[in-house]
This record gives sequence, structure tokens and C-alpha cells, in this order.
Amino acid sequence: MSRRKRHPSHANHERWLVSYADFITLLFAFFVVLYASSQVDKKKVGRLALAIQVAFQEMGIFEASTTQVPINITEPMPFSTVQAIENTQRTASLGRIASRPEGGLGSGVENGDLAQLQAELETALAGEIKRKEIAMRREPDGLVISLREVGFFESGSAQMKSASQPAFDRIANLLRQHSDRLRVEGHTDNVPIHTAQFPSNWELSTSRATEIVRLLIVRDGFVPDRLSAAGYGEYHPVATNLTAEGRGINRRVDIVVLGKGLTESPPAQAGIQAQPPAPPPAVSTAAPISGRPPPTAPPKDAATSSADRRLQQ
Repeated sequence: MSRRKRHPSHANHERWLVSYADFITLLFAFFVVLYASSQVDKKKVGRLALAIQVAFQEMGIFEASTTQVPINITEPMPFSTVQAIENTQRTASLGRIASRPEGGLGSGVENGDLAQLQAELETALAGEIKRKEIAMRREPDGLVISLREVGFFESGSAQMKSASQPAFDRIANLLRQHSDRLRVEGHTDNVPIHTAQFPSNWELSTSRATEIVRLLIVRDGFVPDRLSAAGYGEYHPVATNLTAEGRGINRRVDIVVLGKGLTESPPAQAGIQAQPPAPPPAVSTAAPISGRPPPTAPPKDAATSSADRRLQQ
């Protein structure tokens, strides 16, 4: 019996197409995901940019623009066309996000007053500034007048030097001519102190600040409600504590002339107290109007005897 002749098997050299097709499919899906994640929601971004712009304009930081733009927030808004909103209702609704403080931040009148005061102080204190006993700088809170320890205090003491009284009086005379509030801040370096009077730098910085406040009230006649004092210890340096010069700069008392837009809200009026809650209504225990006492249930024995009598009858 003859056997069937087997044909030699051929190897399939095109199986790589299956793996290649899978790879191309996965690569396509990967780029689709990347493209989808790169698309920004222009509506939400436009609304966010619009809210930030109007909030800053309400605070007085940015100048209001006269260019009118569509306020329909349902349509995408290009960033280049986001300007101030002239519509009063829209401005009022967005004003709840950030209300404009009184006086306006960065107002030209306030900056002019502080600039004029700084110029007057620099002229009156030219010698002390040259000797680096006093320094001045502008900060967001206002004008800062730094009285450094080298010119106004002995090391580890809260008493002002008698030789620095004339310079301090010149400062007080110029500050008295303005109505801005003053915050006196005491600062030290990071060298620890431990004495009977000052257990730490907190006490030293606070004592120096309150000493300046006391002198302004007693010697120079400042109104007390215009002043405030604070002690920061070594935690707000303006120079490095790694050098002797830097530590000397950090040992200071700052008189901060606050801008009019940063004045504190007036305290509550004295004598006005919260009304106590009304007491709960009393529970009446009076007798009924007729004067007769309420009926009471008969005793158990009496009820039983009455039933027995009815059964006997």
C-alpha cells in the first residue's frame, strides 16, 4: 500500500503584520489621549480670567479700560480681548468676589503723602541715615522707619539712649503732622538672650516696641488709639544673621506708617451689649378656672366594692 506523500510545510513570514497592527492601534490610541488631554476648556478659562481682571480693577490695582467686550460667558472668550466690563450689573455681581477697600490700594493721593513724608524724613535725618543709624524703605504696608540698635539702644536694653532723643523728636514732629496710624515693631537677631529682665528675644523685642510707644504718647503727645506695638523676636530678619553687620541691621525697631487703606476697622461701640436670650415661658401650675380640683381616679378598693354591691342586687 502506497503512502501519501507529504508536502513540506512552508513557514509563514507575514505573522509580524499582526503584532505591527496591534502596535499601530495602541500608538494611535495613545496620541488620541494626548490630544484630548491637551484641549483646554476655553469657556472656563475665559470666565476665570474675566473674574480675576474685574476683581483687580475693583481693588484699584489695574486701571479700568474703556474697551467694551461681550460679557456672554457661555461663549469662548479670547485672552487678548479680556478687558474691563462696563456693564454695571456684571461689575456689581463680581464685586462680591473681592470688595474694594476704603481709600483704594495704591491710590495716587496716598502714595504722594507717603513719598512727601519720606522726603521730609530723609532731609531731617540725613546725618543719622549717613551713619546707618536709621534706614527707610517702602513696603506694601506703608513707609518703614528703622531705628537700629547701634544708634538708639544699648545691647540687651530696652531704654533709648539719651543721645538719640533729638533724632527721635525730629521723627515724632514730622509724624505728628500726619494722621496715619503707626505700628511699632521690635526685632532682634538670632543670638539668644537670657537675663532676669528678658528671658528671650521675644521679651526684648516687645519691650523696645512698647518703650517707643510710651515715648510717643508721654513725650510727644500722640493719641494712643493711633498707635500699636508688636514684638517679632528674631523671626523677621531683613539681613543675614551669619555676619556681624547683618545681625546689627536686624536689631532694630521699625515704625511703620500705615497707609490709609490699611487702617483697622473701628472697635465696637462701648456700652452696647448683646441682649440675653428670653427665658422660656413658665409652665403654669394654677388650678382650673372653676376652682374645682381636677377629677381623680377612685381607689381600687372602692371600685371593687361598688361592683360587688351591683352583683348582689
